[in-house]
Amino acid sequence: MAKKSIIARDKKRERMVAKYAELRKKLKEAGDYEALDRLPRNASPVRLHNRCRLTGRPKGYMRKFGLCRVKFREMALEGKIPGITKASW
Repeated sequence: MAKKSIIARDKKRERMVAKYAELRKKLKEAGDYEALDRLPRNASPVRLHNRCRLTGRPKGYMRKFGLCRVKFREMALEGKIPGITKASW
């Protein structure tokens, strides 16, 4: 489990990206890079990082499910993810 402060920081970044998305788009279209520089750093979508919804783990993230590989495997084996079964042949 990731530290609560790291998860909270990432959520704060997500909110800030959403808040400044329209303004960033307008400034980029206008070519006003000085005004873009004055925006907060965390307003840039590049600074976001995908994290597991359950644990906050940043690595081994599966975009389709929003989970890290560890939780995905646990939930798939328990049958909690519809349509996912363990391969056997």
